[in-house]
Amino acid sequence: MRVYYASFCLHTIFMKTRRNLTIFLIVKTTTEWLALAPAERFEFVRKALVPLLAKHADIKFRFFDVEAFSARASDVFVLETAELWSYQSLVEALRETPFWDRYFSVLDILPGFEDGYADHYGVEAFSSPK
Repeated sequence: MRVYYASFCLHTIFMKTRRNLTIFLIVKTTTEWLALAPAERFEFVRKALVPLLAKHADIKFRFFDVEAFSARASDVFVLETAELWSYQSLVEALRETPFWDRYFSVLDILPGFEDGYADHYGVEAFSSPK
């Protein structure tokens, strides 16, 4: 019930503000992924992931390697979009590929609004200038 309520609240806020939502997808590579030769990994990305990201072109995608700094996670994918349902569609599509739970364990999904507190309190954001 808590997950549903949190999702409902997030959707309500998103629909009212129409701000970009940033989603941090925290993942850890599996031994099956690491057993693939680098060429096989890049082939999977090219054939399976690149077309999905192209289909969801309204989602900005960034990739961060963190395994040298974290024992818990190996990578962080940062997705940014103004289209919540496009993000939903991308996740559903990813779950139908070996990416989800076969090559990567999804440890956490952290959605948030950049400087959301500033909008809430009507103050200037503390973030560095862009």
